[in-house]
Amino acid sequence: MNAYLVIILASLALSWALDTLCAALTVRSLSPELPAEFRAVWDPAAYRRSQDYARDVARFSILSGTIATILTMAFLLAGGFNWVDTLARAAGFGELVTGLLFVGLLALLADLASTPFAAYRTFAIEARYGFNRTTPGLFVADKLKGWLLGACIAGPILLGVTAFFKHGGPWAWAWAWALASAVLLAVQYLAPSLILPLFNRFTPLPEGELRGAIEEYARTAGITLSGIFAIDGSRRSTKSNAYFTGFGKRRRIALFDTLIERQGTAEIVAVLAHEVGHATLGHVRTNTALAVAKLGLMLWLMSFFLHEPSLFEAFSLRHASVYAGLVFFMILYTPLSMLFGVAMSVLSRRFEYQADAFAARTTGRPGDLASALLNLSRDNLSNLTPHPAVVFLTYSHPPVLARIRALRGAA
Repeated sequence: MNAYLVIILASLALSWALDTLCAALTVRSLSPELPAEFRAVWDPAAYRRSQDYARDVARFSILSGTIATILTMAFLLAGGFNWVDTLARAAGFGELVTGLLFVGLLALLADLASTPFAAYRTFAIEARYGFNRTTPGLFVADKLKGWLLGACIAGPILLGVTAFFKHGGPWAWAWAWALASAVLLAVQYLAPSLILPLFNRFTPLPEGELRGAIEEYARTAGITLSGIFAIDGSRRSTKSNAYFTGFGKRRRIALFDTLIERQGTAEIVAVLAHEVGHATLGHVRTNTALAVAKLGLMLWLMSFFLHEPSLFEAFSLRHASVYAGLVFFMILYTPLSMLFGVAMSVLSRRFEYQADAFAARTTGRPGDLASALLNLSRDNLSNLTPHPAVVFLTYSHPPVLARIRALRGAA
């Protein structure tokens, strides 16, 4: 049997097994006893509801992941990639445009296959627990915008990378890296003002008690805030959140309107201080640098496989091409991508602790952030007792109990 095919099938099976194990461990680790730290905020009914929610999400994850893996393997073994390539070539364009059609058709098929699961998660599970506010029209609009945005960003990258690997010689990977990195940085720079507003409305925080408290925090902490916005997250979900995005003059700190509605002023200032911590401590720059470095490593490795006949044989492709090699290598790259994902999750959790400590230090009130986390965990029905293995493999944030204990230790 083709060695590449064995590796690819094993990678798909391993990915499914790890996802299934994580979901099973999540269900198994649900504890009937509410942790003492949450008893002042959570009531037993809300805690039971959070466990039901975690259980439903985990079971649905197993079902959807199993079906997706079976469909992917069946598509691969039945020659689906060659069928798509034949369709793309039938249009009669040159290799660059044919490559766009090939990748676009694959992406469209994958998205259409996943859409029923996304719809069920949104309109059944999320709605069952009172989270969903997405209308069918908004769901479809988001899909269409996502497709258009993906075409506008991924299309030029694919064209450039294909051209470089076809004509760029031994340093093609470096030219492709430069192009992809430039687009990545441009997207990150432009996202706050041009891309994210396609999906949410950003409104500058109005004058009042909250804005005054935030400005006072910034003054006493010696911090310059480039932009603080409320976003209409409630259009899609009742869950609360906040995030920091962009860099330079286009940086934005975004507070969900649901967060503003449900938290007190002191808690919101603490959450904002946490997001400021990510920017001040260089977490955004570090994550961007690591993303660029990983991109370079991937493209360098890709250069060794793009013209490997056995790789095309693994996918039953009759006509070898650079564009198909790009797609096939990305699938072959899955195990290494998973390892990088785990490493990035470890680093992300470390950054979260650092941002929490920054907020506690600059506000002088670690209890405010702890209170905000308690409220957020209740409002979002967070899993309070995740399994350590699941945290290690998949969590970008530490469990809320660990964060609260760390904050109370800093008090």
